Amino acid sequence: MEPLREEKRYTYADYLTWDDSQRWELIDGIPYAMAPAPSQSHQEASSELHRQIANFLKGKPCKVFAAPFDVRLNVGNDDDTIMQPDLLVVCDSSKLDGKSCNGAPDLVIEILSQSTAQRDKWVKFNVYQRAGVREYWIVDPDAKAVAAHLLENGNYTAKAYGDTGTAPVGVLPGCEIDLQEIFAQ
Repeated sequence: MEPLREEKRYTYADYLTWDDSQRWELIDGIPYAMAPAPSQSHQEASSELHRQIANFLKGKPCKVFAAPFDVRLNVGNDDDTIMQPDLLVVCDSSKLDGKSCNGAPDLVIEILSQSTAQRDKWVKFNVYQRAGVREYWIVDPDAKAVAAHLLENGNYTAKAYGDTGTAPVGVLPGCEIDLQEIFAQ
C-alpha cells in the first residue's frame, strides 16, 4: 500500500491508461497500489453495510455503490485524486457520469484491513475532509468498532460505536445501521 516513489504527478487521464489487472488510487497525483483481496470479515462487513443502506435507500434519490467505483475528488482542477472507497453514497445524481462520481460523495465508508488501516485513518481522513465528504465512516471489523465522522464547519467531529445497538447515518436522516449485524460472525 505504499505509494510509487516517483517525482512525476499523475492525473485521471494517466490513471485511465493503466493496466486494469491492478487497482490503484491516486492521492494528490501520487499513485497507491490497492491491497490484494480483503479478508472474509472485511467482505462480510461490506456486504452487510451495503445491504442495510441499499434497503433504506430503495425508492429514494440517493444511490449506494461498492468498490471498485472511482471517486474523482477534485475533478475540474488538477483531477489528480481518485479514490475507490469500500462504500459510498451519492445523493446528487449530477455527480454521476456512468463510471465515476465527480466530486465529494455524501457518505464514504472505509473498512480497515491491516495493510490499509494507517492510510484510511490518516491520509484518506484528511483527503475526504478537505474534499467536503459530508460523512466518513471508518469500520474496524477486528475491533468491532465504527468511527463516524460528520463534517461541521469544514472539520470532522467523531462519534464512536461498538458492536451493539445502532448507529445513525447523519447524512441520511432516518437511516440507522444495526451494528450487531455488521459484526456478526
